[in-house]
Amino acid sequence: MKLNKSIYTSLFLAGLVAFSSCDKEFLELTPRGTELEGNFYQNETQVMQGLVAVYDVMQWGNSGGYTMKQPLLTVASDEAHAGGGSATDQVSWVAWDNFTVDPFISPSTGLWQKNFTGVYRANLILTKIEEAPALSQAFKTRAIAEAKTLRAYFYFDLVRFFGRVPLITGAIPTSDLYSQKQATPAEIYAQIEKDLKEARVDLPSSVPATEKGRLTKYAATALLGKAIMHQNDNGRMAEAAALFKEVNTASNYQLLQNYGDIFKPDNQFNAESILEIPHSTKGVWGDWGWVNGGEGNVAPQFVGPENYNGPLYSGGWGFAPISLDLVAAMTNADMTRDPRFEHTIIDGKALKAQGASYNPRYQNTDYFIKKYAPYASAKSPVGTPELNWPINEIEIRLADTYLLEAEALVRSGGDATRAKMLLDAVRARVGLPSVPATLDNIYRERQLELATEGHRFFDLVRTGRAAAVLGPLGFKANRNEFLPIPQQEIDITNSTITQNPGY
Repeated sequence: MKLNKSIYTSLFLAGLVAFSSCDKEFLELTPRGTELEGNFYQNETQVMQGLVAVYDVMQWGNSGGYTMKQPLLTVASDEAHAGGGSATDQVSWVAWDNFTVDPFISPSTGLWQKNFTGVYRANLILTKIEEAPALSQAFKTRAIAEAKTLRAYFYFDLVRFFGRVPLITGAIPTSDLYSQKQATPAEIYAQIEKDLKEARVDLPSSVPATEKGRLTKYAATALLGKAIMHQNDNGRMAEAAALFKEVNTASNYQLLQNYGDIFKPDNQFNAESILEIPHSTKGVWGDWGWVNGGEGNVAPQFVGPENYNGPLYSGGWGFAPISLDLVAAMTNADMTRDPRFEHTIIDGKALKAQGASYNPRYQNTDYFIKKYAPYASAKSPVGTPELNWPINEIEIRLADTYLLEAEALVRSGGDATRAKMLLDAVRARVGLPSVPATLDNIYRERQLELATEGHRFFDLVRTGRAAAVLGPLGFKANRNEFLPIPQQEIDITNSTITQNPGY
């Protein structure tokens, strides 16, 4: 569904605020034609459209270049290389892969645009909810909670990607558009925590099948726990552990018996999924000029082997080939593989031995991402298939929160027995034996359990291990923990926004 588009030109590079691409599983509305923003938001249907426009930004993977979080963060870690056609194909990916990013060549512009667009839309709908004349109290309470959680979600990405960013929680007078100053990370985290603490008490514990993709109390609670963990304060680890325990003991969730089932394209919103971003073919999208306009996930197209010919997969573009470091991490001393290997990594040599073929591309290792690979069975029959992959992004799942609770318990001197139980549960699911619940074992389990899901880079940064692990790849301490601020943002604000250290 497409609604009227309008452009909000501001410091944040003309974020799109009108409602496009609103066809979610939890919203099926008839287009209303052109509406002036001032006359909109008069009833629950219109406010719901505005709320879905905030959710919509979570799907975006093509703001200012290809910026799909899972493969991009996988490339930024030691899990994969940039790949593609050459060192000049998606230069921002190559730059983050080898840590040569600068204010002009990096994924910064797209990530900045996407997340501030989300912040702007969340702020807008929060204002309009208060002004709408015909909302039930129950609808209003839930909508406010969702908007606050979404604002926290976007700011959580902003503070992790950039550190110091402008903190905006309401409308900006025109006279102040180009004079916004950066807040400290502590101030950003304080707002994230405030939004999530207020929101989680008003969100439902679960949602019906017709609303899959909408936020729940436990998604907000897990996000709050993660925000505390990323501040890396051992004095708050018990607080984080308590939040994760709420999620981990909820009857809504359970570890799936078969690890590979988590990532099957036809097993969306499964019992392990806590926060999942939906994608579908419903947009029937074919516009290469604005990939964000569709509902599909472009990441599978990026990571598949180029010109693949064989069973199982569709041809991709050869980006994010798995590093030999990750292959080694998932291979035991006796050359057997971790049980999760076959569900995490496509072994290209094995495929070739079975008669398949593909084109090796830049930085080819013959290993590819499998968790969100372009399965032929999921290929869109409508629109441009490359833009319409109906493969969801699982942002938070139960094994993630199990391991975070275990880590928080160990770091706080909490319940060691429970920490071991959580770690052992993750391992037992794939047939691995019990190990002591040490930080090293928990960190290694996160590396193997969550490989290529977009967690590794931030895990290394938040725990202070990035320089040791990524240093051989070019990472420099006190520089590469954050991306550079996009140079155009500094230029148009007359330097009220200043660059991050080292750039």
